[in-house]
Amino acid sequence: MSESAAKTESTILFGGSQEKGGANGSVRLRFKEVLQLPLEAEVLSPDVVGSLSRDEILKLPVLLGSRRFPLSDFFDVEGERSRCLELQGNLAKVKLIGHGMTAGSIVIHGNAGMHLGASMSGGSIIVHGNAADWLGAEMSGGAIHVHGNAGGQVGAAYRGSLKGMRGGAILIDGAAGIEVAMRMRRGLICIRGPVGDFAGLQMRGGTLFLCGKAGIRTGAWMSRGTIIAMEPLKLLPTFIYACTYEPDFVRLLLRQLRDSGMPDLGPKWNYRVQRYSGDTSGLGKGEILVCAPAALQ
Repeated sequence: MSESAAKTESTILFGGSQEKGGANGSVRLRFKEVLQLPLEAEVLSPDVVGSLSRDEILKLPVLLGSRRFPLSDFFDVEGERSRCLELQGNLAKVKLIGHGMTAGSIVIHGNAGMHLGASMSGGSIIVHGNAADWLGAEMSGGAIHVHGNAGGQVGAAYRGSLKGMRGGAILIDGAAGIEVAMRMRRGLICIRGPVGDFAGLQMRGGTLFLCGKAGIRTGAWMSRGTIIAMEPLKLLPTFIYACTYEPDFVRLLLRQLRDSGMPDLGPKWNYRVQRYSGDTSGLGKGEILVCAPAALQ
């Protein structure tokens, strides 16, 4: 395991360092609109806002449909020159928050829109609400913790791309949608609730920890990487039983998750898992560790 445990949620998740605010503390943005169309707000990133005055932040451009507007049309802003952002309101239609961020922190008090933290390489994002599709897509570092549910394609590769998540950590307290960790290469994704179909699709590395029930075709066409399933799982017939054992890294991972603020991960078990190798329809060097009896689907 390459991730090291963070001690509190303020440093969130496995080795991230919490940015300190500037002289005026955090930059606080309150969403003041109810939108029918998605708002593209890639500028809501510590990398962009961190060195700007309040007046400069208010003038940052955002896109509503094909039209460009100043940020001040949609947000009230307090504070300046800080790489700690606090966002308030229902941002479910605000896309690309934290896109490509390399450092700093974002705390969202409400729901977040699509592509949150996509392509990020550092820093941390906390969502006290739900997140939409493509959360942390193709991220290479940093940490995201969603206290609610997430949509599909968490940590996944975009259509036509061969490289999904390549580092960092994503924790989700609730449920998630389809194609979680699609083409993932490195890093950790842990989901407390149920997930949709094709979790771990074409995985090439990394660790996917499924604490709840999973849909069909889990691990389909995976070539490398590890999927841990705490609930009974229907496996494709192209996964081959290898052994039953007690992997030490699972104990360490659970300890790290508890230290990072994840809720109780379910009933206690004795850390014994059934190991299945696959997907043997391809390279077959991946593994699924099932903490409860598995069945072929």
